[in-house]
Amino acid sequence: MGTEKQFKPKIYTDPDKSSDFVIRRCTTKDLDAVIEVNEAELPEDYPYFFYKSILDHYPESFLVATDPHNKNKIVGYIMWRIEKTPTLSNLRLDKKGHLVSIAISQDYRRKRIATKLLKKSMPAIRTNGISSYVLEVRISNYSAIELYKKLDFKVDRIKENYYRDGENAYYMVKKV
Repeated sequence: MGTEKQFKPKIYTDPDKSSDFVIRRCTTKDLDAVIEVNEAELPEDYPYFFYKSILDHYPESFLVATDPHNKNKIVGYIMWRIEKTPTLSNLRLDKKGHLVSIAISQDYRRKRIATKLLKKSMPAIRTNGISSYVLEVRISNYSAIELYKKLDFKVDRIKENYYRDGENAYYMVKKV
């Protein structure tokens, strides 16, 4: 808030797709574009203040990907937050990095952008002293489930009627 740490964008080259794109921290100026990607690609939507709150509290793990030919065009994003849950064994709060949302614009899928957003953001959220990464994913989202499995996430349980439309979610976990 006011004093953002310097974050040098990393340019990723994907030899299989002949495209360069930049992954960088999200800024307040990016939020409208992030919301546009979310609304176009996901049935879940959040109010502006929700994105702003995540950005204010976890700026290091709220990242965007930009078009290789137009660095101002946001084509994907990822945002995490920390959740604290009580543990029964030692009466302390267990901190988990919770993947709140990830979305890639339809025209930019299958270019490994989601993989790179995950790989870039996970170490950033880990600096908060988490014990695991967690996420929910629609049980019908086969491509996302396969991606998470490739990154060593495991299905922990099913959350019934998790989504507004009644679809179940897999709750997936990756230990740190």
